[in-house]
Amino acid sequence: MSRLPATTAQLRVLRQSFSQRVLEGEVSAGGFQWTFCWAFDRGELNVEPSLGRALIQDALLRFLLQADYQLEAGGDYAFTVRASL
Repeated sequence: MSRLPATTAQLRVLRQSFSQRVLEGEVSAGGFQWTFCWAFDRGELNVEPSLGRALIQDALLRFLLQADYQLEAGGDYAFTVRASL
């Protein structure tokens, strides 16, 4: 049985505001780099640039939802994307 492809994504939280209910940061994986803004009260995730967005957006949202209260501004985190980027 073959193993599923996997890529480790690196995430850095740049800004966190509970009053505005947003988390901003950058994420990189497989030679791609994106910035993101997550409006956690509405569940909206905006990822830029659009190049490769479809490869990271779902995995990033799942990670953000799971690690929600553990994330801090200035923190570096890693998660696995079930794809080869």
